[in-house]
Amino acid sequence: MAKYVFVTGGVLSSVGKGITTASIGLLLKSRGYNVTAIKIDPYINVDAGTMNPYMHGEVYVTEDGGETDLDLGHYERFLDTFLSKKNNITTGQVYLTVIERERRGEYLGQTVQVIPHITDEIKRRIREVARETGADVVLVEIGGTVGDIEGLPFLEAIRQMRMEEGFNNTLFIHVALVPILSTTGEQKTKPVQHSVQELRRIGIQPDAVIARSQRPLEEDARRKIALYANLPPEAVFSNPDVEYIYEVPLVLEKQGLADYVLERLGLEKRRPDLSDWVDFVEKLRNAQKTVRIAMVGKYTRLKDSYLSIVEAVKHAAAQLGLRPVLNWYESTQVEQGGLDPGKPVEENDGVIVLPGFGARGAEGKISVIREVIDAGKPFLGICYGMQLAVIAIARHLAGLEGANSTEIDPNTPYPVIDLLEEQRHLTKLGGTMRLGSYPIKLIHNTLVYRLYGGREIVYERHRHRYEVNPRFLDKLVSAGMEVSGYSLEGGRVEFIELRGSRFFVGSQPHPEFRSRPMKPAPLFRGFLEALTR
Repeated sequence: MAKYVFVTGGVLSSVGKGITTASIGLLLKSRGYNVTAIKIDPYINVDAGTMNPYMHGEVYVTEDGGETDLDLGHYERFLDTFLSKKNNITTGQVYLTVIERERRGEYLGQTVQVIPHITDEIKRRIREVARETGADVVLVEIGGTVGDIEGLPFLEAIRQMRMEEGFNNTLFIHVALVPILSTTGEQKTKPVQHSVQELRRIGIQPDAVIARSQRPLEEDARRKIALYANLPPEAVFSNPDVEYIYEVPLVLEKQGLADYVLERLGLEKRRPDLSDWVDFVEKLRNAQKTVRIAMVGKYTRLKDSYLSIVEAVKHAAAQLGLRPVLNWYESTQVEQGGLDPGKPVEENDGVIVLPGFGARGAEGKISVIREVIDAGKPFLGICYGMQLAVIAIARHLAGLEGANSTEIDPNTPYPVIDLLEEQRHLTKLGGTMRLGSYPIKLIHNTLVYRLYGGREIVYERHRHRYEVNPRFLDKLVSAGMEVSGYSLEGGRVEFIELRGSRFFVGSQPHPEFRSRPMKPAPLFRGFLEALTR
């Protein structure tokens, strides 16, 4: 029988529940337990696929093509595992399923209600993940903040699971903010007290509280939280700000959180093996050589829009002993004349052109890529960044003036990027892109082939509607572009590079989604290596 750990959040959103959940999972996995994690998002969208990055942050893509919350990325990276689209549950998914059942008459004339029909569907989905993964421990993070009206059905569902699964098989952990007054420097526990009070009003007594704050929790604050949360002081843990999120598991391990969880769930206490993780964190902390990277995109005001790319850079940098400095440039500013396109190239050792659909900011990115080509500095273009690199090569090197993507200009005389054939007759946007992991055949004697260690076939995750138009490949190749990887089915262009360049690579898939702390994505490792040559 699986054990369930439910993680709730209080005071404000983005308090760190995702990192906390991933850290608990890592600590349990380091003790030999089979762990999986679920993120519950109370929004009514069916998935994250149609949401603006400024509203939601990065859309994380799973192997099976789920467009999910970015916390699944944290789970996969910390647990070094592959999760499914089923590991992200949303209000939209739950209600859609219940309504479809009602329309088919499966409720036999009942009045369909939040309790029991919605809560039963929530519980069914949680237990389905537990059954299919065979996990010893299932971590379930409830998105949002306790007290949000949209989160109430999920809190009610996990309250019921305590009754149904039993006290020894369920654990409630509450993560809440302890702010510090700037005038006095005092840690204020009142927000946590109110948050726990709201949780108890709903019918959930937390078994542990993890206090998030700028600095470690003081003993007086710990005792006060314990008193008002009806907990022993040893059930209150401190999660202060750290330089790298990968330090969080080690901070919680020192306080005995994993042992507390295991004892409370009636599981055997085991010695953890965190040696590789400690080594990775030490490499991050001790890196001496600085490399400067220009991050060029159109959602740069919210860095979480590109979270997996940022983490992939860190993974590669740690392995190489480098300290990356990321400098962010808004491509819309370049496009509107407020930023010289040469500036990101001149001020940095290399350039990453980031993903992002649509016309806004595209010409700004193309201008920067042209400067990169002229300067000969290392370049990595991800997804749309690769497509815009192809456009830059077409215009700048192949003489195809006016070349473009039909996404940007449907009437371009040279549509070097065009809509995927199977996308032409779709009427729905959600979940209809080319999504998930696909096999890619690499071409011998190319840079990408060498970076992947001479493997014939590699798998990477995709999220796109447009592709390189094969009609123009001959002209592009004649101008210096090399195709270094094709999809195994359909022969679509997956990777491109520029002949004679130090490092100029475009990737249609998103290699950042498979990057792991101890196993960095090959393209990011190659890019960072090129910055030091």
